[in-house]
Amino acid sequence: MIMSFINNYILLIGLLFFSAFIRGQDNFAAFIEPRIAVNYNLSKLYSHNWFLANRSTMYESTELKFNALQFDIGHFSNFKIGGNQSLSLGILYRYSELFDEEKINEFRITEQYNIIYRPNLVRYGHRIRAEQRITSLQTIHRFRYRFTLDLPLEGQNLDVGECYFIGNLETLLNVGKDLEPIYGQRFTASFGWLLSSKTKLQFGMEYRLLNFTGTAQHIALLLSSLNFSL
Repeated sequence: MIMSFINNYILLIGLLFFSAFIRGQDNFAAFIEPRIAVNYNLSKLYSHNWFLANRSTMYESTELKFNALQFDIGHFSNFKIGGNQSLSLGILYRYSELFDEEKINEFRITEQYNIIYRPNLVRYGHRIRAEQRITSLQTIHRFRYRFTLDLPLEGQNLDVGECYFIGNLETLLNVGKDLEPIYGQRFTASFGWLLSSKTKLQFGMEYRLLNFTGTAQHIALLLSSLNFSL
């Protein structure tokens, strides 16, 4: 049953990718986004997460393009408030002007609540975020809710050398002064490998539907991440 759900979910994302691509519209774009992250605990209740990410264009406006788009550096401080709950405060700086003079750099502040539980083989998670996206032109407030499930694919527990699956479904709302509300939806499927007790490697794909109540934009991302725990 679980594997059937995973297969159907991946098929859904693939169909969304394909349907958006074959339309050949100007409002479809595809990107690649590698990321590297380092996590470390200062105590049983307090931990840090640092990450670097880069996004580059692969396809845009019915043309193949390979251009660097942005570079992110970010940090989260995480506070456990229970056995399965946490509060986090994050900051991010996005460098866009380095690659395009017409783009604007962004400073972002994030407040987050997260809860996870594992009643059986599958672990479920709910995440709520509030973000303030600050640029020289305006501040956009973004609110996000994400539902996640993950599970090992080779047994009841995840051991070194084994793989796992992660599926995400996220809804977003962007609001700001003199800005009409913009809604978004994201579907993500990733496979990961536990390379060592402190290292994970993940590859995935994400489909984004932006402003689906207005002029919709379709975005596809190919994701990869290397995660270290110290």
